[in-house]
Amino acid sequence: MSDEMITITEAALMLGVTSKTLRRWDKEGRLSAHRSLGGHRRYFRKDIERLQGLRPSLPPYRIIAYCRVSGRTQRPDLANQREAVEVFASARGFADLEVIEEIGGGMNFNRKKFVDLMDAIEAEEVKTLIVAHKDRLCRFGFDWFLHLCEKHGCELLVMNQQHLSPEQEMVEDLLAIVHIFSARLYGLRSYKKKLKKDLNVVSSS
Repeated sequence: MSDEMITITEAALMLGVTSKTLRRWDKEGRLSAHRSLGGHRRYFRKDIERLQGLRPSLPPYRIIAYCRVSGRTQRPDLANQREAVEVFASARGFADLEVIEEIGGGMNFNRKKFVDLMDAIEAEEVKTLIVAHKDRLCRFGFDWFLHLCEKHGCELLVMNQQHLSPEQEMVEDLLAIVHIFSARLYGLRSYKKKLKKDLNVVSSS
C-alpha cells in the first residue's frame, strides 16, 4: 500500500488545503505531483502522510503585499502602491516579499488573485499580509477578513495611506451601489404592478 496513489482531491482533504494550493506547491516544487495516463495529478499516499505529519509544525512563511485598483486607467496608482508597500516592507525588515497586483473592483470578491490569496491564508501559508489601505483589500467587510487572517495565523498590516486609495474608485463603487438598489426597487414596483393586475383579473372573473 506504500505505493498507493491518490487523486488531488483526496490529497487536499488529507492535508486540509485546497486543490489550488496543491497545484501551486507542485509548481514551487514543495510537493511534486505525478501524472496519470490521462494527464491528471496523482500523489503517493506515503508522501501525503509524511507531509501530513509535518504540517502541524510548519509555521506560515509567506509575506505578501496586495495592491489593487479598479480599472486599467489607474495603472499609475498601482505602481505607486507597489512602491509604497515595498518601502514599508523594507523598513520593517521583511525579506522575500511577494507583491500581488490586481485590477478589479473592491466590491467584487471573485477576483482571481484575491481568491487565491484567501485560499493561501486559509491554508496557513501567509505569515504577513500588507495593504496600503483597507479598501485596497475590499471595499466592505474588512473586519471579517481581519478575523480570517487572525484565525489562520496571518498578521494583517494596513499602512493606512489614503492617498493611495483613488477617490474616483469610491465614486464608482457608490454609483454601483445606487444602481443595484435602484434596479431592485424598479423590479419590486414592477412586481407589485403585475400582482395588482393579476388580482384584478381574478376578482373580476
